[in-house]
Amino acid sequence: MMNLSDIKDGDFCKVIAGTHKGKEGTIHDIKTSKSGEITITVKQNDGVRFKTLARSVEIQK
Repeated sequence: MMNLSDIKDGDFCKVIAGTHKGKEGTIHDIKTSKSGEITITVKQNDGVRFKTLARSVEIQK
């Protein structure tokens, strides 16, 4: 499981699982839900934003 310290605002990521699989963009709005899941907002290059779970993304170097 990914730790909150592993991801930072502005990191570039690719979604590897879930509804948005294959999409990529920069990470914004990192939050932890009541159940302990880390959720993020990903902003694509075209400006479209979507929310996903941090465990569903892979940070791109």
